Amino acid sequence: MSGPHPAEHHGHPEYTAARLRRALAEDERTAELGIQVDVRGEHVYLSGVVSSQTCKERLDAVLRDREPDLHLHNDVRVVEATEPGEAEVLR
Repeated sequence: MSGPHPAEHHGHPEYTAARLRRALAEDERTAELGIQVDVRGEHVYLSGVVSSQTCKERLDAVLRDREPDLHLHNDVRVVEATEPGEAEVLR
C-alpha cells in the first residue's frame, strides 16, 4: 500500500495525521488507539504509551509501510505491565 506523494503532506498535516492514526488503529499489527500523531512537514512525531518494545517497533513498521518518505520520530514510552508485588497492608 503506498501513500500520497510527499508534497501532499505540506498542505494538510492534520489530514495526514488522521490518516496515520487510522492506520495504527486498523492495522492488525498494532490496533493502537491511544497514540498521538503530530505531522510537521515531512516529519511524523509519535507519543503515547504501549505495553512492550515489540508494540513500539510495530508502530514504526506500520507507518513506514504506509508513508515511507516521512521521517519518523517515535517518542512512545514502553510501560510493561508486571505482576503485583506483595499486598499492601493498610492500618
